[in-house]
Amino acid sequence: VQLQASGGGLVQPGGSLRLSCAASGNIFSILAMGWYRQASGKQRELVASVSSGGSTYYVDAVKGRFTISRENAKTVYLQMNNLKPEDKAVYSCNANLRSSVGSALSNYWGQGTQVTVSS
Repeated sequence: VQLQASGGGLVQPGGSLRLSCAASGNIFSILAMGWYRQASGKQRELVASVSSGGSTYYVDAVKGRFTISRENAKTVYLQMNNLKPEDKAVYSCNANLRSSVGSALSNYWGQGTQVTVSS
C-alpha cells in the first residue's frame, strides 16, 4: 500500500493551498483517511479526517478554513483557505484500511509535504 501526497508549498497569509493524497496497492477497504501535521517543536496532530461514510472531523484551529473531501474511495483532498502562519507544518496523509478480506485494520502514511505560510 502506498499513499502519494502532494500539494504543499509556500503561500502568503490569507492564501490557499490544496493537498492531495492518493492510496494505491492492495486495498480491500478504507475506513478513514486524514491529514496530520507536525510543526517544528510540536507534537503531531490530526488536522482533519473523513470516514468511508462521509463523516468529517476538524481540529478546532482549522474549522471554517479547511475542508476535507474524498473524490473516490482512495483519494482525499484538503482544501486550506485563509492560511495563517501558525498553519506552517509538515502535513502527512494517513489511511486506516484493510488490505484484504478479514485482515486487521492498519495505518498507512504518505510522505510529508511542507506547508509554509509567510509574507
